[in-house]
Amino acid sequence: MNIHHLLSERFTLAVQAMGIEDAAIPLSRSTKPDFGEYQFNGAMALAKRLKQKPRDIAQQILEHVSLDDVAEKLEIAGPGFINIYLKNDWLSAWCESALSDAKLTVSPHKRQRIVVDYSSPNLAKEMHVGHLRSTIIGDAVVNVLEFLGHHVIRQNHMGDWGTQFGMLLAHLSDELKNASVAETALSDLEDFYRAAKVRFDNEDGFADRAREYVVKLQGGDVECLALWQQFIDISITHSEEVYQKLNVGLSRKDVMGESSYNPDLPVVIADLSDRNIAVEDQGAKVVFIPEMSNKDGDPAVYIVQKSGGGYLYATTDLAAIRYRSKELKADRTLIFTDARQALHFKQTEIVARKAAYLREDESYEHCPFGMMLGKDGKPFKTRSGATIKLSDLLDEAIERADVLISQRESSLSDADKKQVAATVGIGAVKYADLSKNRTTDYILDWDTMLSFEGNTAPYLQYAVTRVKSIFRKAEADLDTYQASVRVASQQEHDLVVKMMQFDEVLESVAKDATPHVICTYLYEVASLFMRFYEANPILKSDVTTETRQSRLALAALCARTLETGLNILGISTLDAM
Repeated sequence: MNIHHLLSERFTLAVQAMGIEDAAIPLSRSTKPDFGEYQFNGAMALAKRLKQKPRDIAQQILEHVSLDDVAEKLEIAGPGFINIYLKNDWLSAWCESALSDAKLTVSPHKRQRIVVDYSSPNLAKEMHVGHLRSTIIGDAVVNVLEFLGHHVIRQNHMGDWGTQFGMLLAHLSDELKNASVAETALSDLEDFYRAAKVRFDNEDGFADRAREYVVKLQGGDVECLALWQQFIDISITHSEEVYQKLNVGLSRKDVMGESSYNPDLPVVIADLSDRNIAVEDQGAKVVFIPEMSNKDGDPAVYIVQKSGGGYLYATTDLAAIRYRSKELKADRTLIFTDARQALHFKQTEIVARKAAYLREDESYEHCPFGMMLGKDGKPFKTRSGATIKLSDLLDEAIERADVLISQRESSLSDADKKQVAATVGIGAVKYADLSKNRTTDYILDWDTMLSFEGNTAPYLQYAVTRVKSIFRKAEADLDTYQASVRVASQQEHDLVVKMMQFDEVLESVAKDATPHVICTYLYEVASLFMRFYEANPILKSDVTTETRQSRLALAALCARTLETGLNILGISTLDAM
């Protein structure tokens, strides 16, 4: 049961009972505990409409609203706010319902077909740190949407086409002639790319051969395509290894590379030209966008075909829109790339809507994100200034976590400690990123992200293991635990109210594609659990059986909430640390 929806429905009925239709029902969480848990702020707007005093309107609403089963009291404050104080009995009943529900009473949404375009590495090179944000932010949002019941179609728009592949295929062809096998030659894509580039820049005749390979590839030459497919298959395997280490849900079946849209590119150009949406300008095909004119009134220029006949990202993205709308029947498309591409995607949407490649009711949302920075405030790189492979970053996180875990007192075996280090290290990297607002840059700080204090993955993972430890001592099964709940203390009340808001949090993330909202929420839940645990003994001998069972139930529900939230973020938990 979504408490926000329930309160909104009750206030809507109250306002309608006063003879008022189509009124806004502004309901928000209270900003201070003294004001209760929720606040209805609609009386002032109605007062203007009805030409009455806001407090008088608020009093009339109180006379019509039916909340005796939910609220301990309703109180008019200030110029007409209505403060809502939730009833402990209602919270107790909600806990018992949530304990028996795998979805923690999260309400299913009206099912949509949602395409999520994320990760999108360039297969000419290995994934680097710049791919981290797109990959894990996109995956977290996908998990939220699926948890809410939507049909999500993952699309990994990999860069698997373009002129650089002529250079790479020419080099691979030579390596294979020298008795090397493709897997060995491409075991390190960065080294392979550098070697090919050196030859392209310095070796007589190699650049010409590379260009010939481009022509062959684009012309559909069978042998060249077979070589290209071999390159692509091995490159995707590199990406899959990173996805597995990151605990990300992308697989080979989600790959929809740039090459997938090649057959539709001339169709797009012909269609735009036939309808005069695209026109010739200096030999190129362009779409003028007056909606984005500069200060002098000159329209933005969106190039869809180069003067030499070549296609661009713009052409491919328009073809992708056509495919997702017509073939995948998308109701909504989310695209995760860095903020530098915001203008491109805004222009792409405008052109797509001009061409009716998007239905009027179809949502197209570019979800930009900021950059990962080093402590110097510059893009995160090696000391020599080189781009860091994503796999190397993850390995370093595990190694650093291993050092920390080895310094903590523990009865775990060495093998278990290694597993803990891997789980904590990967979780720390992901959470440090996901906990920041995606639209801002953030600084990667190893000490902060691996800390067992504050808003970090280790802190939340440890909170889960603490609850599991309580259940081991109680000789009870956390996963199946059921009991009557009696919310009595203020700490219990505050914890339950927060856990009950999980539904609202997921709704917010689904709407705005902002996983940091989940991170903030989970940290608040864990912090409130610690306060509850310190003030409300569970296993002490002087605690009654009824109270012990009730508090164990609250602890179980808290652990399930934290685990569910972390799993949605793609972060694993542990039985012991």
